[in-house]
Amino acid sequence: MRKIVITGGAGFAGSHIVDEACLQYPDARIVVLDKMTYAGDVRNISHHVFSNRVQLLVGDVADLEFCRRAVKGATLVIHAAAESHVDNSFGNSLEFTRTNVLGTHSLMEACRQERVAKVVHVSTDEVYGEVMDGAAVEDDVLRPTNPYSSSKAAAEMILRGYIQSYHEPIVVIRANNLYGIRQFPEKIIPRFICHMLTGRRLPLHGNGSNRRHYLSTRDFARAVLFIAERGTVGETYNIGTSEEYTNLQMAELICDFFGRGVDEVVDFVADRPFNDARYSISWAKLQAMGWRPQHSLRDDLGMLADWYASNLDRYGELFDVAEAPVALQLAVPGAALSGLSLETNT
Repeated sequence: MRKIVITGGAGFAGSHIVDEACLQYPDARIVVLDKMTYAGDVRNISHHVFSNRVQLLVGDVADLEFCRRAVKGATLVIHAAAESHVDNSFGNSLEFTRTNVLGTHSLMEACRQERVAKVVHVSTDEVYGEVMDGAAVEDDVLRPTNPYSSSKAAAEMILRGYIQSYHEPIVVIRANNLYGIRQFPEKIIPRFICHMLTGRRLPLHGNGSNRRHYLSTRDFARAVLFIAERGTVGETYNIGTSEEYTNLQMAELICDFFGRGVDEVVDFVADRPFNDARYSISWAKLQAMGWRPQHSLRDDLGMLADWYASNLDRYGELFDVAEAPVALQLAVPGAALSGLSLETNT
């Protein structure tokens, strides 16, 4: 039986990879390795765990022996575990180095010792640094600009050493910003949606001019497994989308959905110590292989609002869930969101 190990599989992106793996490989044994930090939630994969479709191993990816036990007998390891919130990396950069660099090194050493047949490492488009014009291609020099992206670039350097020295069967992917259900509301889209649902104002860094591309996690998960099957060992693949917004445009999009004006609810706040103006990647290499995104944020916004309205109780420590129904009615007077429930005790 094929064994697939997914690190960080109880988190946002990882859980979508788990969903897709369960769908595409119904006969495979799927193991999730997750430390279960604040961004990991067993509810993200509980339907798989309780049906015995997925085995959950709770532990630290930086623990070599734990990793060895987890990947033993694996035919595929997808490494999605990471500290990923840029704001947090400015105040706690050593934890990012520990998890993203040492953790990646430990996992790769475990995969080498256990002779794993293929490893897919999830990196980020942020390793390219600012891309003011055009789009970065896979062979461009890495120019990370913050502790998070630097830790991801450092992890890639370790992987490059394993590819060259040990001929390890590693493939690297770099993706745009992701959106989707189950994303912890520290990132702009879920945070703004939750703020609108609970009657809070929207904090916007600087003047809101920073630009980002947004890729559906469903498209991302499909791409990860597409690359796992068809990607060439030692190669890097960008996973991207053409849907690009400034942070201000993102605020406008969400405000408009809730029937509010930006001037009514947005507060411009102090910017990060450094905030890349724009990220952009070319995904022509992956497109030439036959993959392309199928979803768009504009089309999915209603689905996202539905999900967060129904699952606000998950984030009770961040938001006053008890006030959500009133705030929602005020935020969207007379609006009928598709399938949106005003109940918060789901």
